Amino acid sequence: MKKFLIILSIFITSIIIVSCQSSVTNRNSNDVNGEAKAKEKIKIVATIYPEYDFVKSIIKGNEDKFDVKLLLTSGIDIHNFTPSAKDILDVGKSDLFIYVGGESDKWVEGVIRQATNDNLETINLLELLKGKIKVEELKEGMENDDYHHDKDDEHDEENEEEHEKEHEEEIEYDEHVWLSLNNAKLIYESIGKEIIKLDSENASLYKENIDSFVSELEMLDKEYKDAIDNSKRKLLLFADRFPFRYLVDDYGIDYYAAFKGCSAETEASFETIKFLSDKLSTEKLPYIIIIERSDDKIARAVIENSTEKDTKVETMYSMQSVNSEDILNGASYLSFMKKNLDVLKKALN
Repeated sequence: MKKFLIILSIFITSIIIVSCQSSVTNRNSNDVNGEAKAKEKIKIVATIYPEYDFVKSIIKGNEDKFDVKLLLTSGIDIHNFTPSAKDILDVGKSDLFIYVGGESDKWVEGVIRQATNDNLETINLLELLKGKIKVEELKEGMENDDYHHDKDDEHDEENEEEHEKEHEEEIEYDEHVWLSLNNAKLIYESIGKEIIKLDSENASLYKENIDSFVSELEMLDKEYKDAIDNSKRKLLLFADRFPFRYLVDDYGIDYYAAFKGCSAETEASFETIKFLSDKLSTEKLPYIIIIERSDDKIARAVIENSTEKDTKVETMYSMQSVNSEDILNGASYLSFMKKNLDVLKKALN
């Protein structure tokens, strides 16, 4: 009996050991398979929403082969974004990284140098559109947050000249290139070419998606041209930052605004409000405009100090601060640009 119990104990122990080994083997096998599947996916990281939306449009119908990440998902403005450690890691491991390339992306250079993927491909929008990039424009009436000269300060002539020289050498480019439908077409097609290089087996699908989207861009561009050609006015008034220079230049629209597109200012001076109020009174505009995620405090002050008390406030979308909720609710580059067209039709008539 004692011998039998010893044999039985050994038998049970053996079963437990085999079972445990089998469990570990299966778990390790699953881990390896999971890692293999993750490695098989083509990793693409985009800094801003338009880039992300373009990628999703191009890979439509083959999404499972890609791991696409948008860095700015919290609604924070591109000009205030600081990447997390995970963001930096994801960029370094990606196969394709798409970014704007202006002042807001100064952090990118060091990340690309330290990328763990030696085959990382990048698209820098400002480099891609070289020759089409505009310098930030300081229009009459705008707050100037680039250079504040204190009249009470006393500088000697040499220091003053040096200060002026430094200021003149600082060129600030307008980063909001995606708000031109013409630029968007070039950006979209360039992203498409890179995706086809990464997955040439499915080139026909991607080319079909590219052709379809480009056709939509071209049709929307025609709608913009028709609407603006037939409008009563060619002037917009922004009681906010103005990131739409590429858009208005495409269609010959003039504008006044409280701040430049990349300005960090949020409070307008009395002089700026008075200037905009006087313009509103003179032009008798039915609408003044703000951008998404801005309050209408400046707009209300402008209206209250004008003769046009019935002027309404409308919102245009720069797509700098699209968040996860917007994406879940079906937002798209085209839908935002169509909303912008709807606002222009109101504001210019």
